[in-house]
Order: sequence, then C-alpha cells, then structure tokens
Amino acid sequence: MHPKIAISRRLRSTPWTSRLQQQGVKGFTVYNHMLLPTEFESVEADYWHLCEHVQVWDVGAERQVEIIGPDASKLVQWMTPRDITKTVVGQCVYLPLADENGKLINDPVGLKLDDQHWWLSVADSDVWLWAKGLATGAKLDVTICEPEVWPLAVQGPKAETLMARVFGDAVKDIRFFRFAKLDYQGHAFIVARSGWSKQGGFEVYVDDATQGQALYDDLFAQGEDLNVGPGCPNLIERLESGLLSYGNDMDFSHSPLESGLGGFLHLDADLDSLSMAALRRERDAGPTKKIVGLVVPAPYGELPIAERPFSSRHDDDCNFIGSQVWSPRYKHQLASAMISSDLLVDDTITIDMLDGSQVEARITSIPFDFAALDIEAAD
Repeated sequence: MHPKIAISRRLRSTPWTSRLQQQGVKGFTVYNHMLLPTEFESVEADYWHLCEHVQVWDVGAERQVEIIGPDASKLVQWMTPRDITKTVVGQCVYLPLADENGKLINDPVGLKLDDQHWWLSVADSDVWLWAKGLATGAKLDVTICEPEVWPLAVQGPKAETLMARVFGDAVKDIRFFRFAKLDYQGHAFIVARSGWSKQGGFEVYVDDATQGQALYDDLFAQGEDLNVGPGCPNLIERLESGLLSYGNDMDFSHSPLESGLGGFLHLDADLDSLSMAALRRERDAGPTKKIVGLVVPAPYGELPIAERPFSSRHDDDCNFIGSQVWSPRYKHQLASAMISSDLLVDDTITIDMLDGSQVEARITSIPFDFAALDIEAAD
C-alpha cells in the first residue's frame, strides 16, 4: 500500500495537475509547497523517452520571486556573490544565493526583465520571505511577491521542432539562457531556451492559466508525430548530466564553494554582496568539505548506497549521499556525495550499501566524465 498525498490549498496544484492525472502520472513530490510530478511510465522508461523524443513538463513548482523597483538590481546583487552588473535584459543567469555566513540559500535562474524588474526562478525554499526581510531591513525601494506564474518546460532532442510549430520560427533565434516574448493566440509568453535537462529545450513562463492549458493541449496535438509525451525532471538524466538539486545534493548547511559552484562566484570583484566576506575567508582557508560524484559498477551498483556510506575525519556533513540512481546507459550506480576535502578525486574507497554489504566505489568530479572514467555507454 502506497501512502497518498492529500491535495489542499496548503499544497498547491498547477493549471495542469488534472491533465497529468489523466495522463497517468504515478507520483508527485512536494516542491515549494506545490505538486511536482516525478514519474509517468517508470523512471527508466521516462529517461529513454526524454533522451530520444520530446516531453512536456509541468514545472509550475519552480516559483518566481518577483523583485520590482529602483533598488531591484541592488537587492539581487546583495543576495548573490555572482556579479550581475553586466547582465542584460533578456538574459537568464544562474545565481547562487548565500547568506551573511556564506551558506547557500538557493540557486535560482535569474531573469532580467528590465533594469528594475527581476524574476528569480527558485529551487525548493522560501526565497521570497528572505528577500522581503532583507529589503525591509535595508529599507530598499522594491516590491517583492510570488506572482501567479507557472513554468512549462519542453525538453528533448525534438523540442525545437515542436516549439517552432506552436510559436513559429522565431523560437529558433533564442540563444541558450536567453528569453524572448513570443505570441501564442494573442497572448505574449516569456519563452527561454533553458530547462533542467541536458537534452535541449525551452521553458515557457505561463502567466495565464486558461491560455496555459490551451498551450499544453496544443503541444500534445502538434507533437503527436514526434512521439511527444508527458514528463518531469528525470533523476537518471539529471545525475548523468551533473545537474545538482538544492535540498538533495546540497542545502543551507553548505556553502557555494563546498557545493562546487565556485566558478559562478566573483569573489575578487568589488560587489556589495551579503556573503562576500564570509566566502572570501572560506576560500582563503580552504573548504573542509566538497561535493563529488561516486560510481559503483555492476553487479553491486544496482543496490542503493547507504545514506551514510563511509567514515569521515570531519563532521557528519562530510559524510552523506545526496542523490543516487542506477544508470541503464552506463551500467553504474551514480551518486553525489558531500565528503571531506582531503579525500581525492580518483581515490577508490570502501562504502556501505543499504543491505549492509561493502563495495569499492570511485570518487569522481561532477559532472561525471565517463570517457575519463573509462566507462562506455551500453549499446
């Protein structure tokens, strides 16, 4: 008997929840107090379909934190140690957000709508409350809210073909991590070339539920010959691609440096950022932990790794598994892990599996470099 999720106003649905149920969704998770689908046919079947065809994802749980006003860019810069001064209108930018202690609050994609208007498309945490607190305390001239906007993703190798049928060839001109306003039946939607997969695709920021439902149905009607199907962020594809999930692979107890996000920080820049001093100190001293990948080959790899897989010379935060999954393409168990900084990439270590057995696993960098690991894709 499987436990059920009780849907109420406290746990919000999206404009497409009823359609997902009609399409046979098998599971939901809770993300930003909303329903996020997790599986349709099966995680593996959904994976192969995503890699070969095109899927439409209800990712309405990716809430937008809207910041409007003369101090909008000032507040966004205060929240992130990444330099946003050169971000242009129409650009998406990955923004690690960190507090005064250098701890990670979230890692949204920021959309610069104009010089005084930002959307932060957030992972699973209440960023808008933190933003309101910062703005109130600093007396910044901004208005902050969570608008009724529900992203709809179209992902997979045939995504551009499908999107061009629905929005026209103008969609082909959108560069990666850029967005444009495109017309759909008289309504202008923000369309970005982005998404939480490496298969290519777009995200449509739906701000009208009725039009969004019509768009959803149209994508399926016009993609029938492309083998379009419902989908959702896929754990296999995500880990193979090295896409991290805030709350699973890292959380508010970790810094951006520990989370492998140093390449997105500008710690030597003259920025008015809340976390800058703490992160500079951490960088100079050296982080005590780091996020890595683990690979376990068959036949052991099909067993789950224990949550606390090996002993650590540091605190417990250096000894946990974040996300893990069996890769049917590479025939290895893949996992993210937060480990002690003195354990090295390419080390082989003994880890505990969930059934109590012990096996040898290899520490790798993330994203996984399967060629360097001498791991070939299965035929």
